[in-house]
Amino acid sequence: MIAASWIDVARGVGLSLLAVQVPMLLLLLTRLMPGRTRRPPIAPRLTPRTDTTVTVIVATLNEAKRLGPCLAGLTAQTAPMLEVLVVDSRSTDGTRELVEAVSARDPRIRLITDEPLPAGWVGKVWALETGLRQAKGEWVLGIDADTVPAPGLVGAVVDAVEQDGYDVASFSPQFRDQTSAERFVQPAMLVTLVYRCGAAGATQPPPDRVLANGQCFVARRALLEQHGGYAPARASFCDDVTLARHLASHGARVGFLDGSRIIQVSAYVSLAEMWREWGRSFDLKDATPTWRRWVDVALVWSAQALPLPMLLVLGAVLRSMGWPAADNPQTMLLEALVLVNASALLVRLMMLVALRNSYAERGWPFWFSWLSDIAAAWRLTLSTARTPTRWRGRQYDTLVTDGAN
Repeated sequence: MIAASWIDVARGVGLSLLAVQVPMLLLLLTRLMPGRTRRPPIAPRLTPRTDTTVTVIVATLNEAKRLGPCLAGLTAQTAPMLEVLVVDSRSTDGTRELVEAVSARDPRIRLITDEPLPAGWVGKVWALETGLRQAKGEWVLGIDADTVPAPGLVGAVVDAVEQDGYDVASFSPQFRDQTSAERFVQPAMLVTLVYRCGAAGATQPPPDRVLANGQCFVARRALLEQHGGYAPARASFCDDVTLARHLASHGARVGFLDGSRIIQVSAYVSLAEMWREWGRSFDLKDATPTWRRWVDVALVWSAQALPLPMLLVLGAVLRSMGWPAADNPQTMLLEALVLVNASALLVRLMMLVALRNSYAERGWPFWFSWLSDIAAAWRLTLSTARTPTRWRGRQYDTLVTDGAN
């Protein structure tokens, strides 16, 4: 009697898992399918362009240890780059002196100090808005201080957006200088973004699924000014995605392209810092409705985190039942679960190949990063459940987002 009850419970659990995992796997495949014909990585443009102009804006707050390679990369740019506006929020670590020294050698680089942070604004977004108000270029290109622009970056991004008819575009970087621990965990976290929003360079998704990367984000200046500048994302911790989706929902053509050949990023010094900083905006809560964020959490757990442990458990259960000789309804249910989870794991392993060029250094930590999928899913869950209040040394206790909730 007790054994029969346990069999009924196990059958119910198995059917419930199938009822969740099958639709989630189909949803994932639907999102990934456009990636088969995605545009290849953008190539640098090493010849100048004189038919348009670009203003680069770099927001800084105590970035002296990371800003040097970024400025070196920007000084190597040719036309159409017109100017670089480094908008500093009163750094005290030598950032300003570093910018002034580079400006003395290259007058295209200008140091600007933003006004005190207004209520309801996130610091980085206010710095970008300050730069926009002084920009002279036809295009505005936001670059993060921890990036390393390759020669030909500026011309390449303009070529890319004009070729595909975009008004706004951002570019995924190549990650470099990561510790082994970061290369073991961060790729799994990156995969959750692809699972939730699709691949860079793929067919343009609907506005509420647009993904963006503020580390390299270009837009027509006139379009930004027409839509209130950066104000639509003023209170957002994922300002890049919030702004991109706002513009897309108002008719702008927005692209997200592979920039691994034109920009690198060395953002963190440790796994702990990466874990903390990714968690701030990992779930895209300022740009995504609450219900959809939790659906995405369910997808990541179902199609990314659980397949490997599920296969291990299912294999043990089947062996205990005398499989493959056993032939009964319970075995058929378990075999169906094996098929679904094996398919999901295969998709996950294929993602390693698809994302390999996004990492300057790979090695065994990258190729075995799928073993940290549970950690990535847990980090996404924590981020979804919590509201961040701190970023880059600033405390935000009273932000009210325009939200998608």
